Amino acid sequence: MTTITLQVPDSLGEHQNDTIRFIAAKLYESGKLSLGQAAEMAGVTKRTFAELLGDYGVSLLNYPVSDMIADAERI
Repeated sequence: MTTITLQVPDSLGEHQNDTIRFIAAKLYESGKLSLGQAAEMAGVTKRTFAELLGDYGVSLLNYPVSDMIADAERI
């Protein structure tokens, strides 16, 4: 795993974990990370991460509606 150093304002001091979880959630939402990868980045289990996604406005079902419709049409 690659390490990236991110400088954040001192005012986020007590919210550092929240910042990391937010970034992980958005990377999951964009399809850049799997649920497991995002959970690992956030330092929590997959289940815990899945439960946290709603806090950041991210759906656990990261599957575009257009893909769901296309899949349903093939059945």
